[in-house]
Amino acid sequence: MSGLRSLAGQLMLWITATVTLLWLVAVGFGALVMHDEFGEIFDSALQETAERLMPLVADDLLRHGDLTKPHRVEAMRAPSEEEYLTYQVRDTTGRVLLHSHSAAAQAFDAPLTVGFWQSDTGRIYTTAAPDGTIFVQVKDSAAERREAMMEGAFALLLPVLLIVPVTIAAVWFIVRRVLSPVETLRAAIGEKDGGNLASIAAADLPLELKPILRSVNLLLVRLRAVLAAEREFTANSAHELRTPIAGALAQTQLLLSELREAPTRARARQIEASLQKLTRLTEKLLQLARAEAGIGVSQSTFDVADVVRVVVTDFQRASEDAARIRLQIDPAGAVLREGAADAFAIVLRNLVENALLHGRVGEPVDIFVSETGNVCISNGAPRLSELELVSLRKRFSRGKTLAPGSGLGLSIAERLLAQMRANLVLTSPVPGHVDGFQAEIVFPATG
Repeated sequence: MSGLRSLAGQLMLWITATVTLLWLVAVGFGALVMHDEFGEIFDSALQETAERLMPLVADDLLRHGDLTKPHRVEAMRAPSEEEYLTYQVRDTTGRVLLHSHSAAAQAFDAPLTVGFWQSDTGRIYTTAAPDGTIFVQVKDSAAERREAMMEGAFALLLPVLLIVPVTIAAVWFIVRRVLSPVETLRAAIGEKDGGNLASIAAADLPLELKPILRSVNLLLVRLRAVLAAEREFTANSAHELRTPIAGALAQTQLLLSELREAPTRARARQIEASLQKLTRLTEKLLQLARAEAGIGVSQSTFDVADVVRVVVTDFQRASEDAARIRLQIDPAGAVLREGAADAFAIVLRNLVENALLHGRVGEPVDIFVSETGNVCISNGAPRLSELELVSLRKRFSRGKTLAPGSGLGLSIAERLLAQMRANLVLTSPVPGHVDGFQAEIVFPATG
């Protein structure tokens, strides 16, 4: 799955994770600083409260004659209000003389020493009277300090919880905007295949991507040159191979016209049949070589209906079964498709030839050109299974037939159609019939 992640997705993930981590680290440091500052503030409040209470407490104790038991100071606030600071007044023996409303009569667990003391339940500050006879101890709760710290930390964290989604949205927008040239170049390169080797237009790309575009365009130029050289070699080879075979066949036929003896004439007939078979096989192999060389790749267009008419006319002139061909063309105007017209003609010749050779004798071969330019070629034949249809697509694979052939026609047609971005769909039985065979050329939909 790691290979399927996009560059934009990885950038968004890492930037978002990094920003979030930095914010959390900042909140952590802020909480530490706040903890120290809160401690100083609370300690200062404890000390100031204790020092202000000392003269008031001393005066209050002088007015109370009976100090045999702790005296409780009555609350001046509503009972529901929380008291954050509590205090006690103690003598030199540690006995509690006076305590605040919410403080317990039991003495605080702090020594009678001026300064701060940290206990399990809170922090205590002790101050003494000038004569050292009484001590005032003021205490704040540890729970209150923790609560203040937690609320402060949450106040720091809350903006982060709001900022992180905004950061993710901003990162997504910026990454998509910055990487849009990469996506444009990727899409342009992705369109290049056997049917499209045109150079990519020099779009407004960043400096980092221009060398990539230049290298891809140079590679496409070399590919076009190689394919052109292969096509030229194949065409020349086809001409050079056809000439000697045609000459040998002509000489054999001339020899047949001169021979009278039955055994010698029969052998000449066998030679003629072998040369004709070799001629057909050579033609198919040359077509296959041309298909492998990419003759279907072309930046030009052709009219599907015009090519179909030319091919059907050729069969009507040269084939004895021409009367079986029934042609129907729906589109009134031109249906243009990208590719080489001669490559499409090779496809049609192979499909029509297969229909005439392997179809039931005497039954028609129907050729239908639809409004979209798709071509259907159907003929009468026994019903084929899905496995047999798959097998027919393999090279040198033939169905259950005694008709002559090499088993290359469908393979050649499929290869050339792939270069024109079209598909060959084989169906048996013919839609609407109980048997038959149909080969349909399906072009991609045009926008």
